[in-house]
Amino acid sequence: MTAAIKTCSCFGHSVVDITDELIERTRTEIDRAIQDGVRIFLFGGRSDFDDLCYDLVTEKKNADPKLNIERVFCFALEKQLAKPPRWFVRKEYEALECPTKHFDYWYTAIYFRNLAMLDRSDLALFYAEQRKNSGAYKTYLYAVKKHKRIVNLFT
Repeated sequence: MTAAIKTCSCFGHSVVDITDELIERTRTEIDRAIQDGVRIFLFGGRSDFDDLCYDLVTEKKNADPKLNIERVFCFALEKQLAKPPRWFVRKEYEALECPTKHFDYWYTAIYFRNLAMLDRSDLALFYAEQRKNSGAYKTYLYAVKKHKRIVNLFT
C-alpha cells in the first residue's frame, strides 16, 4: 500500500530578513516535510519567505528528481490564470491554480485563497509575527483553529 501524497503550503510576510540561520532552519523543515511524504508545495508568492521556500524546494527537487516534487503557484483571482499580472514571475512551477474562483476583490481574494491552500495542506510553513493587520498572521490563526500541523520559523 502506497502512502498518500502530502501537501505543504508556505506563508510569510512580504519583507523578511533572510539570514543564514533562517535559510538553514527552513531547509531543515523542508527536508523533514519531504521525509514525511510531502511532494506538493503550494505558493502564493509575493513574499520574501515564499521566495526562500520556493528556492529551497527547487534545490531539493533538482538534487533528487525521483522525489517527483510538484511546485504549485496559487493565484488569488481566476482572471490571473488567463493573464498573469506583471508582478508574477513564471519560474518553474509545475502547475498554476486558482483555488478560489468566486472572488473579485483583491485583498479578500488573497485571504480566502490562503485559507483554501491551508484546507488542502497537511503542513504549513510560516514566517509569521503576531501582527494585528498581517495577512500571514491571520492565516496562521486559521491554521491553528483548523488544527493543522504548523511550523512557524519566525519564533
